Amino acid sequence: MPIWYDYTPGGEAWFVTGKDSLKAKLIKAAGRCTLMVERLDPTVRYVSVEGPVRIADAAEGDMEAMARRYLPPEAVGPYLAEAANYPPEVTIRLTPENWLSADLGAL
Repeated sequence: MPIWYDYTPGGEAWFVTGKDSLKAKLIKAAGRCTLMVERLDPTVRYVSVEGPVRIADAAEGDMEAMARRYLPPEAVGPYLAEAANYPPEVTIRLTPENWLSADLGAL
């Protein structure tokens, strides 16, 4: 399922999801997860990372940081105002253990 994520080389990948979502429950039960990023242009490429996770209530600023990564500046405020109407979030932090990548060439 598509999800906004962030990653700094050498650190953890992280994303925010609903605290009571099926995704959060399954990841918590497994204690680990896989994240895959795909690009289609100019060639089809992907990278996946898998490893153990830490799950905690979303810290103040996590949603804003993610919104600023993906949205134009003028859309951040309205997005955060709307997000405040939804159930609580958790931040899932993935410690990379296994990486897999491929360049499949042009479409």
